[in-house]
Amino acid sequence: MPAYAIAHLQEATLVPEIVEYIERISATFEPYGGRFLVHATPHEVKEGSWPGHVVVIGFPGIAEARAWWDSPAYQEIAPLRSRHIEGDIILVEGVPEGYDAAATAKAMRATLPAE
Repeated sequence: MPAYAIAHLQEATLVPEIVEYIERISATFEPYGGRFLVHATPHEVKEGSWPGHVVVIGFPGIAEARAWWDSPAYQEIAPLRSRHIEGDIILVEGVPEGYDAAATAKAMRATLPAE
């Protein structure tokens, strides 16, 4: 099942360390089957506020996403970003092929108290 690293990064002043981080990051996730799905693209806010930038990296599974995050190669470059950009980063597993939200809702409805 696919998994994703999702980052919501705040605006930051461009400095050489951020450029170096961007130059080097792909090499850290490619050995784990990772690839950028969203990077350096504008986003459109439909509800609420979402200042900053969105980054999504797709992986074949959650094990690969965790292995990338914990890898010496990524941990070596992570401070290049974290010293200059605040943000939130999560790893999340995707849903299986053919996922049906209506079936999930049906199961949830079955747990509701009778009216």
